[in-house]
Amino acid sequence: MAIEYLGLSSVEGPLVVLEGVQDAFYDEIVEFVVDHKTKKMGRIVELNEDKAIIQVFEGTENMSLDNTHTRLMGRPMEVTVSPEMLGRTFNGIGQPIDDMGPLISEDKRDVNGLPLNPVRREYPRNYIQTGISAIDGLTTLIRGQKLPIFSGNGLPHDQLAAQIVKQASLGDGSDEPFAVVFGAMGVKHDVADFFQKTFEESGVADHVCMFLNLANDPVVERLITPKVALTAAEYLAFDCNMHILVILTDMTSFAEAMREVSSSKGEIPSRKGYPGYLYSELATLYERAGIIEGAEGSVTQLPILTMPNDDITHPIPDLTGYITEGQIVLDRALHGQGVYPPVNVLPSLSRLMKDGIGEGYTRADHQAVANQLFSSYAKVGDARALASVIGEDELSALDKKYLAFGKKFEKYFVGQREDENRTIIDTLEIGWSLLRMLPREELDRVDTKILDEYYDKQGRVLE
Repeated sequence: MAIEYLGLSSVEGPLVVLEGVQDAFYDEIVEFVVDHKTKKMGRIVELNEDKAIIQVFEGTENMSLDNTHTRLMGRPMEVTVSPEMLGRTFNGIGQPIDDMGPLISEDKRDVNGLPLNPVRREYPRNYIQTGISAIDGLTTLIRGQKLPIFSGNGLPHDQLAAQIVKQASLGDGSDEPFAVVFGAMGVKHDVADFFQKTFEESGVADHVCMFLNLANDPVVERLITPKVALTAAEYLAFDCNMHILVILTDMTSFAEAMREVSSSKGEIPSRKGYPGYLYSELATLYERAGIIEGAEGSVTQLPILTMPNDDITHPIPDLTGYITEGQIVLDRALHGQGVYPPVNVLPSLSRLMKDGIGEGYTRADHQAVANQLFSSYAKVGDARALASVIGEDELSALDKKYLAFGKKFEKYFVGQREDENRTIIDTLEIGWSLLRMLPREELDRVDTKILDEYYDKQGRVLE
């Protein structure tokens, strides 16, 4: 039963305080009517006896202490879901903004998701192909995994996200249904237009569901956007039996919105001013990825975050690394050299990679090739360090080979065009072409049988 109150006790930034509240609960949705005409939505974020603190999604402009009617709706925030969500664009709280009318459906879901019995979780298997060698070959994305991209301001993470949306698939020969849920938080208008235009022009918009929270939208909306996106993903995965890839950008905007709201509530800050519950809030989002027993679909997460000052020890990437199963790290030095995508493969890893590649998934030699490329590229760093001291001409013949290997590895394996979609087989063949630059005795991470099969085989020529 909905209860209505007249007037507010106080207005503080994006928050309002209502006193004399009865039978309210945390996360309850609230409807405001300002001056008998303007409607706004909010949710209760704190309760103290009969006092409720409420986040206002549309902002508190024009709201005064005596011109506002507040109605407690008696339910948590819900979002309308339907298979017709694919191909549509919504705002940060799940309302359509694509001029295609409302979503016709009686089915509504709690944006916080349903409690999931851990025993019902299935171990992630099989892979999602992104068409990008540095990811598919060395940090393979597994279905049901959460694998963040660590980026920095000015690095091409938006272009990379758009390319992944355009190219992502379940691999050659798969006929299972696949779709993308894309959630953007605090993005500028030109970035939002870039995403929309790219998806439409590439012809993938019909299997993409977009949620856009723009930079000029209320900051509290940013806290809801990833929850709404993940609720849509869970519905499509577990009710419609689809494999869903969720891309969230930028999680730093989400964390900064949390810091701002926490400050408005007068909470004691923790590291870098962020609230002490930053870890649990991030975990609440990331742990909504996975596969459920008995369901044919899956939810895979690829969240993107920008590291302030490229600091990987900053609380946001630091805590994210504890929760997720690896990371993909973009490098400013590679970007400065004109390498796209500038993936620094050495600090990047996918902890679940081994369980979704190899015989029956990609190709039997995949793990061996990845291990050897990692090992050989690590030695490139040693050769470059030595060359900076004694000069390249004084290096041994083997060190010179490693230098040449490193240049071609960055140019041909890591680097690729923004419209280049490589299969897993393409990626592995490029890997073998690079490994053939090194003496066979240096390939100590590859089994002899695999070497016999691939090392002397005629492959792609890298100029």
